[in-house]
Amino acid sequence: MPTPPVKYPKSRRSSGKPPVRKGEGNNGGAPTPPTDQSWRGILLASLTILMVILLYYAMIHPSVVQEEMTQTRLFDLIKQGKVESIVNETDPSTNQHMLTGTYKHPVSNVPNSPEVLGAFKVPIDVEFDRYIPSELKEAGYTKIVETQANNNWIWPLVSGLLPVVFLVGIFYFLFRQQIRMAGKSAFSFGKSKARMMTRDRNKVTFKDVAGIDEAKEELSEIVEFLKDPRRFQKLGGRIPKGVLMIGPPGTGKTLLAKAIAGEADVPFFSISGSDFVEMFVGVGASRVRDMFEQGKKNAPCLIFIDEIDAVGRSRGTGMGGGHDEREQTLNALLVEMDGIETQEGVIIIAATNRKDVLDPALLRPGRFDREVRVNLPDVRGREQILQVHTRNVKIAKTVDLGLIARGTPGYSGADLANVVNEAALLAAKRNKDEVTQPELEEARDKVRWGRERRSMAMTEEEKKATAYHEAGHALLNVVLPNTDTLHKVSIIPRGPALGVTMYLPEKDRITNWKKELLDRLIVIMGGRVAEEIFLGDVSSGASGDIQMATSYAKAMVCEWGMSEKLGMVQYGDDSSMNFFGRDVGGARGYSEKTAESIDAEVLQLVNSAYDRAKEIINVHREAMEKITLALLEYETLDGKHIKDIIEHGHMLTPPPAPLPPPSNPTPKEPLPVNPPVKPQEDDGGLLPGLPAPA
Repeated sequence: MPTPPVKYPKSRRSSGKPPVRKGEGNNGGAPTPPTDQSWRGILLASLTILMVILLYYAMIHPSVVQEEMTQTRLFDLIKQGKVESIVNETDPSTNQHMLTGTYKHPVSNVPNSPEVLGAFKVPIDVEFDRYIPSELKEAGYTKIVETQANNNWIWPLVSGLLPVVFLVGIFYFLFRQQIRMAGKSAFSFGKSKARMMTRDRNKVTFKDVAGIDEAKEELSEIVEFLKDPRRFQKLGGRIPKGVLMIGPPGTGKTLLAKAIAGEADVPFFSISGSDFVEMFVGVGASRVRDMFEQGKKNAPCLIFIDEIDAVGRSRGTGMGGGHDEREQTLNALLVEMDGIETQEGVIIIAATNRKDVLDPALLRPGRFDREVRVNLPDVRGREQILQVHTRNVKIAKTVDLGLIARGTPGYSGADLANVVNEAALLAAKRNKDEVTQPELEEARDKVRWGRERRSMAMTEEEKKATAYHEAGHALLNVVLPNTDTLHKVSIIPRGPALGVTMYLPEKDRITNWKKELLDRLIVIMGGRVAEEIFLGDVSSGASGDIQMATSYAKAMVCEWGMSEKLGMVQYGDDSSMNFFGRDVGGARGYSEKTAESIDAEVLQLVNSAYDRAKEIINVHREAMEKITLALLEYETLDGKHIKDIIEHGHMLTPPPAPLPPPSNPTPKEPLPVNPPVKPQEDDGGLLPGLPAPA
């Protein structure tokens, strides 16, 4: 039975942008500020002024504790001239009489210490009351003020409580403002943090996405479905409920989501997987329900969940129990995506680079109907990505982006964007008006291996050893038939490597052939063999060679079935992406005898490649010597220079002289002398476009 078409308001189809709803606008869906903010500011200002007045009153009228003293001492103080004021107070309710006032007294018992103002209180009886004026006059004091005792307790209470109330109010308003700014109001912990993106703020479209045409096409179908659903529903089709984007980091998954938001004429909500889970129990599930409730109110709409593996990991894994906050959040997400009360019109688009850890219930059709793979771009895709990132960069007309694309296999879109940016910075540093080919190649090498270290202190013996090492890789790469084109060789330290040998593939490798892998193993062995033949010793600089050769040989035996003895059997599972809960108690899947056979086959492949490399280098000893001398003189040689030496015995067009090493340090103070540097382990590789280990 065909699914009934979803009804859309006419204004949404005819308008060029989605209608503005409550809480939606140029602020990206943030709630409209309330209208009562003005009176709150006025109240806060009034309280501040009142507090200042009270503090000023307290400063000019300090509250002094009254000291109860005897009449004799009072008369003594009057005779000494210490009394400042006397008040004759009468309490009408009790008919109690007392003399109050102020007097001067020293701060301490130390002689000549400063005097301060104190207060006194002298109780008197009725009989003495009529003799007070005469007695005081005889003592030398005549200014007596008659008054009644103040029994008003309201003002002291108010004046004591007002500062406390003021401070509490200040802390309340500040704390509430901080909570509101953080989006964590005490009554909104369970509210969704999904942010609505509008066309006014998001300028990214599908034109800004390159190198992943298949993924872009699949997601553009979702946008077309939302814009014109009848075109797809007339044959009984229904809108997909969910799309899961899978791919390595930096391949453009989040960029695709922004492009969808820029293209879609429907509300688009964006949220991260980590925004669901909080320190309070039940908050994640509540936020999931609130997010879908907002989606249903704005249906049809798109909800993008970035890094969904933060809440979508498999249940029942790991060492802990199964009843935790994350699993409750996942259960709520599963129910909302395809449960009893599921409604049409809310499409979930999620992104992750860890599909292997996601729960199977989350991956089934009905929740995520499509899986869009966003892989690393191929050589054509890399060139398109470079063209996109160089739109706003001044590039010279002679720049060959195709050459840069060939030299960046394995680069993601983020890596290529970094290459273009580094090239622009390098051109600006060199005071150039535009970016040229050398800056792009330098930026490519810098992103891959690091910056050149021309000032690194290397002895002549170390430079000679590095030159022989790289010459061995370069010569074997040119002589052997099943290798890629040699691009350049350099003995300039870069990153952790003392030298690099780089070659460019004509096209991306999709499959690995046995004859190509065997020649690659021989090229890997070239550095160690050259050291052994020409220097009579070996160094630790070939550790990267050994690691790479072992990985290739193990893959040929255990994964690709290229061993005649062990046959086409896979030994061991790929556990590189598994996590702790799946690894506990796991077995490797083969016996000890088979393990010994695997080790023997790996060793046989490596030894055969070593013997073959030694044989070829012995045949071309003269060319090896000339390549080494050229490297010591020029430091960097192109692939054509190496070919000229092998074919003609000399370079037909020698490269320009190398730059001298920096002699004067940039800082004003001289730099400390570096200790002798030992040869470092090589960090290179012989994957397409990567250097041979130094």
